[in-house]
Amino acid sequence: MESAETQGEAMSSSESTQAGQALFHLGRMLSRHSMREQLSRSTGKTPDLSQVLVTEAVATTRAEQPDQEITVGVVAERLTIDPSTASRLVAETISAGYLTRTPSQTDSRRICLELTHAGEVLVEQAHRYQQSVFGQITHQWPEQERQEFARLLVKFVASLAETHFDE
Repeated sequence: MESAETQGEAMSSSESTQAGQALFHLGRMLSRHSMREQLSRSTGKTPDLSQVLVTEAVATTRAEQPDQEITVGVVAERLTIDPSTASRLVAETISAGYLTRTPSQTDSRRICLELTHAGEVLVEQAHRYQQSVFGQITHQWPEQERQEFARLLVKFVASLAETHFDE
């Protein structure tokens, strides 16, 4: 397996520096974006980002694996956080009315998670918002570039999720 340094040798130092700086600038800009206000207007509630992430984890898991029971552990794995943090975030998301607890069909000791109607609306509105932001940012790009960037962005995020920075 090649190291990140070896893989980066093909890219010039200047390009690598610019890409790294752009990544941090992107994070800063997106963190200031008005998603909460937009979702508040469209759903009538003001969700925390963590509630959006938890409902998205439940919805995505349900879409990709319809037969899987979704537990706090599944949410923790999906969000790459520890189970105790996931448990707290799930409890807050339940209290906000976006999730409900249901008994497991296979193990009566286990509790599963399901989206409420409000949770489904939140996920739908979050997706609409995400698509809107992507569309606004790339609206002047040629369609081929938009598709290629979308493909590479998904690939980048998947690679990022697999990367362990503490190793």
